[in-house]
Amino acid sequence: MKSVRIRFAGLCAGVAALSLLTGAASAKAAAPAKTAPPVSADAGKPAQPTESKDFGDWTVRCYPASTGTPCEMIELLVNKKSGRRVLGVLIVYNPSNNQNVMQVAMPLGVMLQNGAVLNADTYTSGVLHYRLCDMQGCYALTALDDGAIKALGRATKAQMNIVSADGKKFDIGFSLNGFTAAHSALMDMTRKAPPPAAPSAPPGQ
Repeated sequence: MKSVRIRFAGLCAGVAALSLLTGAASAKAAAPAKTAPPVSADAGKPAQPTESKDFGDWTVRCYPASTGTPCEMIELLVNKKSGRRVLGVLIVYNPSNNQNVMQVAMPLGVMLQNGAVLNADTYTSGVLHYRLCDMQGCYALTALDDGAIKALGRATKAQMNIVSADGKKFDIGFSLNGFTAAHSALMDMTRKAPPPAAPSAPPGQ
């Protein structure tokens, strides 16, 4: 299923957690300005990708660089009748330490303490713990090493094993068609992306 061009609602939290998983140094907070900066006319609008390529059932897209991981590969499963997301799988690549991080968006109504498990015919993850939930769903985040990436590239099928709030077990399958090509493009496009712009100095400095 082709992915829909929308970003996960929990992506910002996922990128924040990425620095914890990869050991990236956090930037120092800037001193508050004495006067509030002007509000851009585009404030609050979703960021639009500067580049987007399809690989099978995966899409790789890059956004204006604001972090060390400006690109992502993503597959979204959407209910055709309701238009609601059923499952989303997103992977970002951090070239500074050769680390991949996967964020999975699950439906609401999952049993949080049970987490979820990614199960493919060549790879089974550990328990993926939910990091947060919002109006769109619940989100789990985990690092993927090179072995996991290669194993998923060889797999022919994959599913997320989840448990609902009433204790019932569910499997949500997703496609790995195009996974290897998408991941290769993800690494290449991330490395070629312009570096994040340096923060502007506060007025008077």
